[in-house]
Amino acid sequence: MVYLVYNRRRYVCPVCGKRFREDIPFLPKYHRSTNRLIAKIISDFRGMASIKDISRQNNVSPATAIRYFSMVEYKCKSLPEVLSIDEFKGNAGGQRFQVIITDAKHHKVLDILPNRSSNTLSVYFRTFSTRKSVKYFVMDMNKAYLELARTCFPQATVVIDKYHVVRQAIWAFENVRKAEQSKFSDGRRRYFKRSQKLLLKHPDTLTDDERDQVSIMLLTSDRLQKAYNLKNKFQEFMRSKDKAAATEALKRWILIAEFCDLPEFWPCLRAVHNWDKYILNSFDCSYTNGYTEDCNNKIKVIKRISYGVRNFNRFRNRILHIMNSSA
Repeated sequence: MVYLVYNRRRYVCPVCGKRFREDIPFLPKYHRSTNRLIAKIISDFRGMASIKDISRQNNVSPATAIRYFSMVEYKCKSLPEVLSIDEFKGNAGGQRFQVIITDAKHHKVLDILPNRSSNTLSVYFRTFSTRKSVKYFVMDMNKAYLELARTCFPQATVVIDKYHVVRQAIWAFENVRKAEQSKFSDGRRRYFKRSQKLLLKHPDTLTDDERDQVSIMLLTSDRLQKAYNLKNKFQEFMRSKDKAAATEALKRWILIAEFCDLPEFWPCLRAVHNWDKYILNSFDCSYTNGYTEDCNNKIKVIKRISYGVRNFNRFRNRILHIMNSSA
C-alpha cells in the first residue's frame, strides 16, 4: 500500500473572487482513495474472498469496501433464446429461497430475484418486451415455473432438465436399497453401505470384480434386484437418441415399473406421468440446467466465505459480479 501526501491547492478567481480547489484527475471529489484503488477493490470483489479479506488487502475498512462496491449495479436488459431458471437457498432479504435466471446457451447469469413466488416472477418477466424471443424455457419439475412459462412465454418450448428426471429414479432405487439394507445383520449392512456406489454405477462401467460384487448383493433381495433393473432401464431411456425413441422407451419402462409394483417407485411414476410431455421435449433440445446448477454451487461458496449475506441487493450484485467476470 502506498500513501501519497498531496497538498491540494486553492485558487482565487481574479474577476469574481470565488475560491475553488484544483481538479485532481486521479482522485474523485470528496474522496481520499484514488480511482485506481477503488477500481482494484471493486475488481477484488470478483474473487472468492470475504469482505473482511478484501478490506484488509487494500488497507481500508470493511464499510469503505462495501461503499465502493455499492457503486456497481447490474440490470438485465433483454431475454435470451434459451432461458434457464432455478432456485437456491440464499437466506437473503428475509427470504429463504432466491431465484437465478441464466442464459443456458451462452452461459451467462442474467439476474437474481429476491424470492420464488409466482407474483414476483410474473411481475418481473412482464417488464420485458423481448419475451417472444425466448424459444426454450429450461426448468425443473416446479409447477410455479410451468405456470410462469404458460403465461409469460406461451410460444416457448418447456424443457425439463434431464438431471432432475434421472434423480427421481435414483431416489426411488436408494429408498429400496435402504429399506432392504435395514433388514440385514450389522456386518452385511456395513458392506452394503460401503458398496452403495457400485449399485449406482452403470453396469457397462463395472469391472469384472465389481460386477461379481453387484451380483452377490442382488441375490440377497428380490426387491433390490427389481429396483436395480428399473433404475438401469430408466437410465437407458434417458440415453435415447431422439424424442420418438424416448417415447417408446418411456412407455416400456412405465409398463415394467407398474408390473414390478415397488411402492418406492410410485413417486417417480407420478412425476413421469405428470411431466412426460416436457421430459420428452428434452430429447429435441440440447440445453440443460447444468450451467445453472454449477452457478448454484458457486453461490454456496460465496455464502460460506461470507458467513451468509443478509442484504439481498449486495448479495445479488456480488453473484452477478463474480459470475459475469469474463463478460
